[in-house]
Amino acid sequence: MNRCAFPAPDPRSALFFVANLLVLTLAIGLFSSKLAAQTVQRQFPPAALRATLVVTQPPEVLLNRSPARLSPGARIRGTNNLLVLSGTLVGQELAVNYLLDPQGFVHQVWILTAEEAALKRPNMRESFGTMGDDKPPDLANTPYKQLPRFGAQPAPLPAPTPNQ
Repeated sequence: MNRCAFPAPDPRSALFFVANLLVLTLAIGLFSSKLAAQTVQRQFPPAALRATLVVTQPPEVLLNRSPARLSPGARIRGTNNLLVLSGTLVGQELAVNYLLDPQGFVHQVWILTAEEAALKRPNMRESFGTMGDDKPPDLANTPYKQLPRFGAQPAPLPAPTPNQ
């Protein structure tokens, strides 16, 4: 006894359904690849600085070869603007834009693409060089008297005069 009130499906309608599904899937795949190929120009805050970042041992980092520290809530955004964990970047030298928090910790970091790194920032400091491409001077062959003087002591204060 057949209890189904609906007629049996027509094989031609099933074939029509599968053909439409295939065309729809193909169209979505074609358009999504074109949409994925478009890149979005990221807008960085005007106060963002540029540097090379090397994560040594999180939260410790090097910014242009000088030690710094990530803030407790630091956000690192990758080239696709998604969040990246600092532990996955250990040992990599990356061109970045960054912002500091009021305590001086690195709070926001944007890893730059090659196109973004080629753009000049209005507040880019020339002393940083070109994204870490400049090498430190070779001090091994420099005469002692020509070495830079670090931590020079200030002039001593005059001796206090006795009160009269």
